[in-house]
Amino acid sequence: MSEKEGSLFEESLKPLRRAATILKLEPDVVDVLSSHERILIVSIPVKMDNGKVKVFTGYRAQHNTARGPAKGGTRYHSGVCLDEIKSLSFWMSIKNAVVGIPYGGGKGGITCNPKEMSVGELERLTRGYAAQIARSIGVDKDIPAPDVNTTAQIMGWIADEYYKVTGEIVPGVITSKALSIGGSRGRGKATGRGGFFTTLEAVKVLNLPLKGARVSIQGWGNAAQPIAQYLHEMGAKIVAVSDSAAGVYNADGMNPMALTEHKTKTKSVKGFPGAKAVSTVDPITVDCDIFIPAALETQITEKNADKVKAKLVVELANGPTTPEADKILHEKGIFVAPDVLANAGGVTVSYFEWVQNRMGYYWSEEEVDEKLKRVMGEAFKDVYQSYKQYKIEMRTAAYVTAVQRIVDAMRALGRI
Repeated sequence: MSEKEGSLFEESLKPLRRAATILKLEPDVVDVLSSHERILIVSIPVKMDNGKVKVFTGYRAQHNTARGPAKGGTRYHSGVCLDEIKSLSFWMSIKNAVVGIPYGGGKGGITCNPKEMSVGELERLTRGYAAQIARSIGVDKDIPAPDVNTTAQIMGWIADEYYKVTGEIVPGVITSKALSIGGSRGRGKATGRGGFFTTLEAVKVLNLPLKGARVSIQGWGNAAQPIAQYLHEMGAKIVAVSDSAAGVYNADGMNPMALTEHKTKTKSVKGFPGAKAVSTVDPITVDCDIFIPAALETQITEKNADKVKAKLVVELANGPTTPEADKILHEKGIFVAPDVLANAGGVTVSYFEWVQNRMGYYWSEEEVDEKLKRVMGEAFKDVYQSYKQYKIEMRTAAYVTAVQRIVDAMRALGRI
């Protein structure tokens, strides 16, 4: 493993160690939290469309199951490696504990480029992977879901293969499925909706009125579009957005629905009528009240953090702010709602899906929305209480909240 690959997990543990210092945890407890319970590495031979067999490598990591079965997505990407999967499964333990849902952390992935594969190749790859991990996952063991480059259809293939291998039809083994096979209403917009509820709580404590608030968003995908629409409906002005190709800016605000229609037609926000062209990173530093990073990781760095003008940053992307930038934002007095809190709406509604599958009874979208609002609101208040109590930044407060819950569970089980 290269030095670069080997560094991500070590970086991911830094907030844990800060939280452990604040909580005065013993070194052996930190060692347990820094270790994974189980990691599965599988080889998946797939017959490609050209008749040749190609072997792919797949992973499934279970970090800590003291609070419940492991839970986390499955990604298909050429950059997937063991170090990344370990980091992501650890983050899922933290995220699930922050919002108080009864799960530990899990994550899976396959090293591949799905954009270069046919539908048939993807299905054969998925079914091969599902057959390999079937005995390690389960409704009370480890519940996969979609992640980068995976979809509800791919989840359906995993579920079907699991049913065949185990001889049991257990819809709750997979979440973010199609509604026709036990998916939950409200799941598609859950990450954006959860981020919106977090924003509502944050503006309350900051005394920042939403009506007229200027919002800048980096990213224009499944998380960004819903939160922009909800904030627009509350009277906020969407002054800047960007996608992977371009950015647009209009100080008077832009209609999110029109932006989405434009992107659907042209494949980018580029050239949106009435807007000025800006770069893909300009939304980070434009004059605004709320900045929402909803694209890639490590976008706010020590090189641009001092130029951030927002009063509030709501992290919908995973890991958009580097530790060095975090410190700068804190010193500038910018309030950050961290990713492990702000983007937990998706996994929360996945939890609701799992609950509905186990009951065999399904809620309306209004019921899902009401429950999501309550969970996100309570999670924000818990993290904010740690923020005030220990006089620390919100990210560390989120880790303090989560780590304490995981440690309490391990102690109750007698594991430490």
